[in-house]
Amino acid sequence: MDTKKLRQKILDLAIRGKLVPQDPNDEPASLLLERIRAEKERLIKEGKIKRSKKTAEDNKIEAPFEIPESWVWVRLEDFVMAITDGDHQPPPQSKTGIPFLVISDVNTGVINFSHARFVSEEYYYNLPAIRQATKGDILFTVTGSYGITILVNTEQEFCFQRHIGLVKTINCSKWITIVLQSDYVHKYCDKVATGTAQKTVSLSYLRDLMIPIPPYQEQKRIASEIERWFSVIDELESNEDDLLKAIDKAKSKILDLAIHGKLVPQDPNDEPAIELLKRINPKFEPCDVEDCPYAIPSSWEWTTIGMSSKYKSASIDPSKYKDQDFELYSVPSFETGMPEAVKGSLISSSKKIVKEGDVLVCKINPHLNRIWIVEHHNKDLQCIASSEWIIFRNRDIDSQYLMRCFSSSYFLHLMLSNVSGVGGSLMRAQPASVEKYLFPLPPLAEQKRIVAKIEEVFKAIDELS
Repeated sequence: MDTKKLRQKILDLAIRGKLVPQDPNDEPASLLLERIRAEKERLIKEGKIKRSKKTAEDNKIEAPFEIPESWVWVRLEDFVMAITDGDHQPPPQSKTGIPFLVISDVNTGVINFSHARFVSEEYYYNLPAIRQATKGDILFTVTGSYGITILVNTEQEFCFQRHIGLVKTINCSKWITIVLQSDYVHKYCDKVATGTAQKTVSLSYLRDLMIPIPPYQEQKRIASEIERWFSVIDELESNEDDLLKAIDKAKSKILDLAIHGKLVPQDPNDEPAIELLKRINPKFEPCDVEDCPYAIPSSWEWTTIGMSSKYKSASIDPSKYKDQDFELYSVPSFETGMPEAVKGSLISSSKKIVKEGDVLVCKINPHLNRIWIVEHHNKDLQCIASSEWIIFRNRDIDSQYLMRCFSSSYFLHLMLSNVSGVGGSLMRAQPASVEKYLFPLPPLAEQKRIVAKIEEVFKAIDELS
C-alpha cells in the first residue's frame, strides 16, 4: 500500500471540502476572513507588520478548483500576519545560546534540536520580532528540499537559515499547515520553483499562493478527521517500515558481497583487473596489501577514482545559447529518473559537459547516495550536469558496476567522512579527496556477471514488497 499517496488523498479531500460534511449553522469563512483583515490592520497601525504592496488588480481572485459555498479563496499573504525567512548570511556561531536550524534539522517534518548549532542570545534578540518563530507559527522549506511543512509546537526559542520560510499566523495555523502539506501546494511549488542544482520557491510566490478557507468550526472537524485517519495510516506504516528496512538491509548486504568478490564465483580465464588498469594508466601501481581496506580476490585490484577516470573537465555557459535546448542532469531531477530538457536562457550558471555512460556521483549532503549514469535520451541535445556531481568516465569499466559500487555502504561511509560546509544541505564532499578513495575493481567479465546477479537478486527482493 502506498501510504504516502493515501495521506495525500485525504489531504486533497480535506482542502476541497469533501472530507467532512458542511454544517449550515457554521459561521461562513467570509466573516472569519474579515476578522483576520481587521487584526492585520491593527498590527499595521501599531507598526508591527507592513502593508502588502499588492494593488486591487493584483488581488483579483481566480479559484484553482471548486470549493463549498461557505468557504472562501484567499492569498496566503492576506490570511496570515507575515511571511518571511531566516538569515541570509550565516550568523556567527556560539558554543551555547539559541539553536540555529538548517534544513537537515527539519527535513523529517519535525524540529530536531539535537544537532543544531547555536548563535548568541544577543544576536537572536536583535532579530526583528517578525522573524522570530513562536508556537503556532509554521516553517516551510523553500530551497532544495522545498515544501517541508512544520507546525511549531515548542516554546523553545530558535532561529534558522534563509532556506527555511516562516509563516507567522494570526489564527487557523492547523488549517494552514494542512493546506501547505497537500499535493496541491507541492505541485504549485514545482511549477514556480527556479534554479537548477538547488531549486528555490521565492517568498513572493509563497505569498501569492491561493488557499481555500473553510468556516472555523469546519476547520476543527477536518483537523480531527485527518488526525484519526493519519493514526490508522501510522499503524500501517509501522508494519510496512519493518519490511522496507529488511529489504534495504538485504540490498545493502548484496552490494557488500558484490564488492568483496563474494556474490559470483571468479573465473580463472578472466583477464585480471591489473591488466585493464595498466591499459587505462600505464603508471598504475597496485596498493600495498597493508594499506587496502579489506581483502579481495587475487584477480581484482584496488584503484582510485582519480587513477582510473578518464574524465577531463569541460564546461559550457548555456546562457550564451539562449534558444538551444540542453539535457540537464541536476540533483533534484534525479528522483524523476530523467534529466530535464531546459533552454539555455533558463540556466544561469556554467555546467559540466557530460557524455553517455558517464557515472555521476552526488557530492551534496543529504543526497550523497545519488549515483546516476548518463543516458543520452535525445541525441539532438547536449548533455550537461550541475556542479554538484563528481564525474567518472571510463568506457573500459562497466558503468553499472561502478554505480553499484559507489552505492554501497562502504563508499557512502567514505563520502560522509569527508563533508564540510555550513551544515545540512550545504555540506559537500570534496572532489579532490573523493578522487583518492580506493574502490575494488574486478575483471571486466566479472563486473558484468556481478551486475547481472545484482539485478536478478534485487528483482526477487522487490517482489516481496
